[in-house]
Amino acid sequence: MDQRLSLITLAVADMARARGFYESGMGWKPVMAVEGEVTFYQMNGLIFGLYNRTEMAKDGKFDDNGARYCGMAMAYNARSTAEVDAVFARAAQAGAHIQKQPVKTDWGGYSGYFLDLDGHPWEIAHNPFWTITDDGHMVIPPQPEELGGA
Repeated sequence: MDQRLSLITLAVADMARARGFYESGMGWKPVMAVEGEVTFYQMNGLIFGLYNRTEMAKDGKFDDNGARYCGMAMAYNARSTAEVDAVFARAAQAGAHIQKQPVKTDWGGYSGYFLDLDGHPWEIAHNPFWTITDDGHMVIPPQPEELGGA
């Protein structure tokens, strides 16, 4: 299996509301949608999808107990602390629940968390030690062998 991630899909209770958050609130543009069922956004190297929650539960044969913390979060790495603050302001204006305001971290970055309208957690962070290319790809610089590098 190749070491890559192709698609992240979030189950949403109300497609129109979720699209409003990601499109009007976050400024994203869909590339494909089936009204009320699924919406896809082309990202930098992967696709982000919104899928009707009931249909996703049926499709995956999941027991749906509602959105709750499940030990994972999506992350958006910003190019600066000012960009982190701007993303938080935009998300809050669009109705996100601010879980943790951005703060300086013990690892030398700046990070906070919010929940989208369906309760999916997002970390917005600035990591001054990683590079974001012009096309938005994250690059971890090579590490010395004593730090776990290859």
